[in-house]
Amino acid sequence: MPTTTEAGTHGVSARARIVGWMLLLVALALAGSVFATWSVLSARLDDRINEELGHEAAKLREYARGGVDPATGRPVRDVRTLLTAYLAQNLPDGHESFFSVVGGRADRRSPYPPPARLDHDAAFVARVARSDRPAYGWADSAAGRVRYAVLPVRVAADPTRGALVVVQFRDLQEDEVVETTRVLGLTAFGALAAAGLAGWLIAGRVLAPVRLVRQAAERISGSDLTRRLEVRGDDDVAALAATFNVMLDRLEAAFATQRRFVDDAGHELRTPLTVIRGHLELMGDDPGERAETRELLLDELDRMSRIVEDLLVLAKAERPDFLAPGDVDLADLTVEAVAKARGMAARRWRVGGVAEVRMVADRQRLTQALMQLAANAVRHTGEDDTIEIGSAVRGSMVVLSVRDTGPGVAEADAARIFDRFVRADSGPRPTDGAGLGLAIVASIARAHGGRAAVEHPPGGGARFVLELPLRLDESAAVPAVPAVPAVKEGA
Repeated sequence: MPTTTEAGTHGVSARARIVGWMLLLVALALAGSVFATWSVLSARLDDRINEELGHEAAKLREYARGGVDPATGRPVRDVRTLLTAYLAQNLPDGHESFFSVVGGRADRRSPYPPPARLDHDAAFVARVARSDRPAYGWADSAAGRVRYAVLPVRVAADPTRGALVVVQFRDLQEDEVVETTRVLGLTAFGALAAAGLAGWLIAGRVLAPVRLVRQAAERISGSDLTRRLEVRGDDDVAALAATFNVMLDRLEAAFATQRRFVDDAGHELRTPLTVIRGHLELMGDDPGERAETRELLLDELDRMSRIVEDLLVLAKAERPDFLAPGDVDLADLTVEAVAKARGMAARRWRVGGVAEVRMVADRQRLTQALMQLAANAVRHTGEDDTIEIGSAVRGSMVVLSVRDTGPGVAEADAARIFDRFVRADSGPRPTDGAGLGLAIVASIARAHGGRAAVEHPPGGGARFVLELPLRLDESAAVPAVPAVPAVKEGA
């Protein structure tokens, strides 16, 4: 059964429709060409017949001026003799006939038998005998339509009226035009058949990638989105195949994100749900116990809410609209990030180097990433530790950093710390998060075309950095200003 991609209305394939329309256009063009050829040849035939009639009139006029009687060698003195002598000297061409009319009756005709004897048609003879000046017209005969000319002749010494009738059998001459047109029509039909065959083969080759797209689409399922089309050439069909591959990439990424979200949610929410269920099942009637259980359950629900929100952020990070790019002043962003982070805990907060540059980025997402890194630093430091937030420009890259003087990150954890649900064990405070904060930071960096990493600075501690490509907006970067001296919160 043809699919909607391969076949259109009533099951007609795209290949058949293309070839059909092409043949229709070619057939119309060839039919127009054949008709135009027939019209031109017919018009030229009429012109040639009229020229021949005019030529015969000129010859008769020239002969009448100097005509002589063949028997005596003297100038003719009567109409019958003049016309008879002219018919004897001028033989008609093919599909042509001459006869003379003297005294209102047909008198002599040209020696070769004509296709039709108009000189025996009394009505026709009577009509042409009444002409007293040259006249041209059409008449019907046993051989079809004819074109004729009546050429009156007068001799001064003879009062008898006479005329030469020249007949051109037009329908017989048109047979040549019809035959030529028929040959042209047969040739056009052969060319149409050849064009149809060539069009069918070419359409098959051109539509082959479209057929592959359809077949690939039929094989794709929710469990297998890895198939891709082979792109050949640089035409529109190749562009279609490339676009289809890009669409499959997006679908595969979307399905992977969906599966990861479901797996992560099922994995991480199972524990708090188990805790909530267990406490509800064991909860007694004692008011104090019920209040304690209530506080514990609310805490677990808050934790579940935070996990869901973090998972939603990670899921949105795969979407094209995750970022809302705009003009970002890195100096203002850095200073504001330090001002906001100071409310998290009493630490020695300081501003590191500040990049005096404006770039195109999502200000809210970058602030969110810095706040996540600051919160992570707070969890792994004490009140006497220093946390430094800074920015700098390194060539074509912008570096946003959060450095702390805590215990640092073990080499074994550095390679996987930005993965989901990874928790480091170092730090004075227990890690009670879901292990999604640094994964969110890495997603924000990737969405900007950069990356997130952790470094081991001299003197200990950890330095988390976001390396982003510098997309300038209004001005280029200038050297960063020196770091602001540390100020302990609340000191």
